[in-house]
Order: sequence, then C-alpha cells, then structure tokens
Amino acid sequence: MNDHKTILKNSDWVKGISRHGELIMGFIDSMNIFQEAVYVVVAESDNEELIGKTIPMSLTQVESIPDNETKDAGQLEFLIDLALSTGDKEWFNELSAELNGKKQSVN
Repeated sequence: MNDHKTILKNSDWVKGISRHGELIMGFIDSMNIFQEAVYVVVAESDNEELIGKTIPMSLTQVESIPDNETKDAGQLEFLIDLALSTGDKEWFNELSAELNGKKQSVN
C-alpha cells in the first residue's frame, strides 16, 4: 500500500489492512524504524474489538491519510475521549474547538 515516498511520523493518520485482513484507520502512536513497523491507535475498524487499541503494523500495510480527509465528528469524539484519558488538556481543548467548529459549520 505505502509507496515509501511518504515519510510517516508520530501522530500521522494512516489507513490500511491488518495482518488478519481487518480494515484499520487510526494514528501512529510510535514507530520502530529498524523493524519497519508502526504502532497504530485504531480509531475505526471493521473489527470493533480493535477500536481504541494500539496494534503493530508493517510500513507496507499502511498509507498516510492527508490531513484534510482525517477527522469527522466521530473520530474527533474518540480523540477527545483519548485526550481525557491521557490527561492532555491542551490536546483536549484543541480537539473540542475543532469539533465545535465542525458542528457550527453544519448548522
């Protein structure tokens, strides 16, 4: 999937197919360059048991999602919950403002 031309970094949104064939969309939590692996926090998947978990994926299994395609209201709500659980007030405020902006643009 990944043509290796895109340089991935922590917090990048990616999509791909897990080694068990599940569709995955989430963001990179960490990376292991030597093993050519990324650890993805799953925000959406056709396997609901994976949502919220961090799973290892090969660089060849994922592709970057451009910023303008990434966060819908459901994803923002998931990330807000994650920010709350990690105690990251700044990230929480940033995500809440983004979600409120999306809600206002719909109304």
